[in-house]
Amino acid sequence: MPLSSEMRRLQRQWQAGAGWPKRLHWVEIAGIRGWDRQRFDLRFPIMAVVGENGAGKSTLLQAAATIYQAEKGSPRLKKYRFASDFFPETPWDTIENAEIRGEIKEGTNLRTVAIRKPTGRWRGYQERPHRHVVYIDLSRIQPVPARVGYTRLAKASLNEASSEAFEEKALARFSTIMGRKYDEVKMALTDADPNREVPVVSHRGAPYSGFHSGAGEITMAELLQAPIPAGALVLIDEVETSLHPRVQRQLIRDLAALARARDLQVILTTHSPFVLDELPLDARAYILQPAGGGRELVYGVSPEFAMTKMDEFPHPECDLYVEDARAETMLTEILAAHRPGLIRRTRTIPFGAASVGRSLGEMRDSGRFPDPVCVFLDGDQGPARGCLTLPGGDPPEQVVFEALKGRNWEGIPSRTGRAFADVADACEQAMALSDHHDWVRSAASTLVLGGDILWQAMCAEWANSCLSKDEAAVIWEPIEDAIGRDPAPVKAEPESDAPATQPEGPQTPAPTPSPPPVPTDSRQLSLQSPDDAPEAAS
Repeated sequence: MPLSSEMRRLQRQWQAGAGWPKRLHWVEIAGIRGWDRQRFDLRFPIMAVVGENGAGKSTLLQAAATIYQAEKGSPRLKKYRFASDFFPETPWDTIENAEIRGEIKEGTNLRTVAIRKPTGRWRGYQERPHRHVVYIDLSRIQPVPARVGYTRLAKASLNEASSEAFEEKALARFSTIMGRKYDEVKMALTDADPNREVPVVSHRGAPYSGFHSGAGEITMAELLQAPIPAGALVLIDEVETSLHPRVQRQLIRDLAALARARDLQVILTTHSPFVLDELPLDARAYILQPAGGGRELVYGVSPEFAMTKMDEFPHPECDLYVEDARAETMLTEILAAHRPGLIRRTRTIPFGAASVGRSLGEMRDSGRFPDPVCVFLDGDQGPARGCLTLPGGDPPEQVVFEALKGRNWEGIPSRTGRAFADVADACEQAMALSDHHDWVRSAASTLVLGGDILWQAMCAEWANSCLSKDEAAVIWEPIEDAIGRDPAPVKAEPESDAPATQPEGPQTPAPTPSPPPVPTDSRQLSLQSPDDAPEAAS
């Protein structure tokens, strides 16, 4: 879906190079929880980090927090100031030869900072630059009644001793994100405990505390309560937790407005496609865990790619990666026309930016996928290591439209149920547009069809009538090779006096075998952390 207006404003300001006098350019981690000098680049003011549980998302946030030492009065890093706070010594966890590095910019000055743990102690604390760092962890999602010491506050005999109500702007943000108007939001203290705050919200004149609020309201109240100074680095773990999709979208838009107004950099972890969908491609980073161990960061992933990698359902025999939904339809129709048996044995996954495809191709070429994979780039991308290209040498829309125009749109009227003159006029007017991405939408709108319906009909006609068998073979043969055997074996016929004949065309495929067990690797999944050392530089 298109980016929100707030996200577009943030994108324009970032691309113009205006603002952000304090910037973190990248973070590199070595020797901690399976990281081996992989580098995370902050390519946008808001960066979403995605990956399976145990991939290292929280480790990345914690490492980023240790790059800086807190400014005086920094609101959230009072207890999270040192690497040993995040990676503590335990009876089960030891770590040596660890290093966290980062490139930072302050004004026009650019330098690299590092903290190291060669043996028993972390070194380099005093060399860290100063910056406000707001670290918002998962403690915010714990229900109020389950928090230590809060049960004794649930008594009608107690009184509110004091409270701090959200200011007008913060209250308006809360209402906008949650999607309904609130009269008041405040953090209150009882006369029984001066340290344990209770969120209290008021809606339509009825106040209710965190003991009776929904989890999403508590989460959002405590998230917005965190003071965020200008120029801060904001770190949020699992930003979508307890929030339904519409609230997730509104929260990301609110963060975009805040980042633009206050020169914030935000790193958040997520498993949500709705969060990813709100962000531009540069703002999305997926942590892959290759079969050989370690980590691999891929930028510009689509929500479909991220969700497919994290989801669990029957495994196909080969994953087919394509750039977007248009390329997915083109590839599916090529197989449907020339090798239909492969459709049920493969899974097609849109990956997003072409740079993601090139990274996947390199991983495939290096044997870093545990299962068969084919990576397809659009025809205009040119050759790339480990990648195949879709036919035609141009983007899918140009290839299909131009080929069908050369056949005078033959077959499209019958496939769409529209008159020939209407089809010809709509498609040729669409081709006059400068951006080929708009062709399908324009023609479909004129023909009063869904864009997906028109594109599927066009790809099906093109694959059957315009694409030669040799051109199609360039696509399906590598897929068969990846699977490793003929997708349509011919069953032996009983002996007879009649001459044996070889059936033509695709045969019914053999039942898909159960997927092989996922190979285990040597990744250390337990928490690894530094020795317990004094929090002073050495």
